Amino acid sequence: MTNPSALITGASRGIGYGIAHRLAERGYSLTIAARDTERLAAAATAMRAAGAPEVHEVAGDLADEGYLATLVNAHADNFGRMDVLVLNAGAGSAGELAEFHPKRFDKQVALNLRAPFVLLQEAIPLLRKAAAEDPVRGAKVLALASITGVYAEPELSAYGATKAALMSLIRSVNREEASKGIRATALAPAYVDTDMAEFKHEVIPPTEMISVADLVELADACLRLTARSTVQEIVVARSSSDGYRA
Repeated sequence: MTNPSALITGASRGIGYGIAHRLAERGYSLTIAARDTERLAAAATAMRAAGAPEVHEVAGDLADEGYLATLVNAHADNFGRMDVLVLNAGAGSAGELAEFHPKRFDKQVALNLRAPFVLLQEAIPLLRKAAAEDPVRGAKVLALASITGVYAEPELSAYGATKAALMSLIRSVNREEASKGIRATALAPAYVDTDMAEFKHEVIPPTEMISVADLVELADACLRLTARSTVQEIVVARSSSDGYRA
């Protein structure tokens, strides 16, 4: 059997980079995506050094629907199947519901929900093919959601709404595609020590945030499961919190 392959969005840094690096270590061939061409090229170099047989970087903006099709088509041309799809890229901004501009909301919907929806539609034939060729392992989808999709957080109503919808989408993948060998999991963490959470450092020290390494371990465990098991979602709280807040 050929090497398994994975497509990871937001792979140039943070959680996406960590998951991509782990898959490279496990011998996956990769398609990695992000907006910053230079960061993405550097990430590709690191993935090759970590052991990935092939790495193809496809830079672009997930808000551009044409790019979404290009991304999946590039993966299909290079590998012919997709064993893992990691929906990591997203956007977030804070603000009270009463004053949050609809255009800011639209941007989060586009990146956190519409882009994953379209990527799933484009990728499902490749995921089905991988699952048919390896029925014991099946094909996997991993989506980075948020604890705010489960528990409401002040000033994160728009972000939480998109992440709750993403978690619902993942449940639908399992409902509709399990019989075809596809299993999907949503990881829903509180604040993670990445660039995206820097704006909270004055309130929550980085040492009290969830580490990227911990999320990589959870992602890896889910991706190692056979097709007999489905983990719909994992909510990850900060140990310093009461477990019901970001």
